[in-house]
This record gives sequence, C-alpha cells and structure tokens, in this order.
Amino acid sequence: MLKSHYTPGLIEAGLDEVGRGCLAGPVVAAAVILPPNYTHPTLTDSKQLTRNQRDRIQADIRRDALAWAIAEVSPADIDRINIAQASYLAMHRATDALTLRPEHLLVDGNRFVPYPMVPHTCVIKGDSLYLSIAAASVLAKTYRDELMEQLGLQFPAYNWAKNAGYPTAHHRAALREHGITEHHRLSFRLL
Repeated sequence: MLKSHYTPGLIEAGLDEVGRGCLAGPVVAAAVILPPNYTHPTLTDSKQLTRNQRDRIQADIRRDALAWAIAEVSPADIDRINIAQASYLAMHRATDALTLRPEHLLVDGNRFVPYPMVPHTCVIKGDSLYLSIAAASVLAKTYRDELMEQLGLQFPAYNWAKNAGYPTAHHRAALREHGITEHHRLSFRLL
C-alpha cells in the first residue's frame, strides 16, 4: 500500500515526469495534490499499470485530487537547455499551474532544482512509494501517450502510437529511412 503523505499536515504536491529517454516529443510532468489520508485500491507507478488501468485511474485522480496540473517542455527547449533541466522546468511549470499552492513538494527521483519558496523532498522510486507521486506519474504518462498518438497520425512511419517516441528498433529504422521531424530532439543520438 502506497503512503498518503510524506509530511503530515502540509499541503503536499507529488511531482513526476515522463519522456526523458525519448527521441521525439516533449518531456511531460504532472503535479498532484491529493486529499489528506487519500486511498486508492490500484494506484501505483504508471509503469506497473496497463493502459486500461492507467486510463481508469487517471479519471479517478482528476476527480478526487484537490488540484492537479500537467505541463510540457518542447523538443526545441530540450535541445537548448538539456533533458535534465527540461524535466525540472516541466515540473516547475506543472507546479505553477496548480490551483492550490503546495506547502511541500514530493519529487520522484534523486535531483530537483528548488522551486521558489516551497521546500521539497526527492524520493528515489517515489512513484511506487507515495500516492501523490504515483498519481502524477499516471497523469503525465496518459497525457504524453495521447499526445504522441496524435502526433503519430501526422508521422505514421515512426509508430509513435506504439513506441511513444522511445528509441525502439522500428523508430530508429524509420529515422534512417525518413529522416528527422520537427518533433525529434536533435541533441539526442538519433541513429
């Protein structure tokens, strides 16, 4: 069972990102503030859930959360500032977009650029330990997967509906045959 909070009594936002290792598409982050002592029977790290489970759970999160927000950083910005900085920027943008100001940020991973005036705690594998981070991982993943499916309709050769822009053998073969698109990250090793 995942924990409902890290710091009792504070308005705590869980933060997570998805798409760091992709060759194409934005990096996407979500921030989620859940009610105190929130529980959910199946919410966990999005990577451990099926697509159908993620879709059902994301509807629960959107309904139950006190506040949630999703933000992205474009491939061009990733190329300009690097993927680590782009991930932090996406998490900051998601935090900026929350309708409720958090008093503490619970961040998946081991590094983070401090958000102004709000303390944070980094938690390795936090998406499998804390509900708010798991909720953020589900929202970020479902949003990004849908986005990559839509982009894939314009660029079907890359099979983004299946690989979400990750460096699969098919994706790399399509890059060799068709070249890069405006959605590819030029600072990444594409071939």
